[in-house]
Amino acid sequence: MIHSTLCYIENENGEYLMLHRVKKKGDMNQDKWLGVGGKCEDGESPDECLLREVREETGLTLTDYRYRAVVTFVSDQWETEYMHLFTATGYTGEIKECDEGNLEWVPKSRVQDLPIWEGDKLFFRLIDDRESPFFSLKLSYVGDKLVSAALDGKELPL
Repeated sequence: MIHSTLCYIENENGEYLMLHRVKKKGDMNQDKWLGVGGKCEDGESPDECLLREVREETGLTLTDYRYRAVVTFVSDQWETEYMHLFTATGYTGEIKECDEGNLEWVPKSRVQDLPIWEGDKLFFRLIDDRESPFFSLKLSYVGDKLVSAALDGKELPL
């Protein structure tokens, strides 16, 4: 089972730093827009993975972040993945070029219009609620199609 992190970094203008995945060969996220993050290395906590991946992909060092959820991805094509979801509002450094895609600040109101995974739309609604407690979300896919979703163990309508 894979453990990974994903972070949506927000700036003072109400924009998320999004990664348009267009550079990596054989990428399951090819042409999709995501936050930044990646796979946990052996012995690495989700927090350590988050900080390393953000620094590697963006050049930024996070100074204020929040652990928001565990998202379980089940797929007919890929290994099951536990993704540790974070949001961040504090960082230092300058954005650098990313070897996995193109980084761009996108207004939060436009993110849902981008080619993103169907399940991402569900957790965007949950993380936009700043008072929302930590949650567990299970997303099941057949190919690129979301076929079921459960929030804290309860099925959600699609």
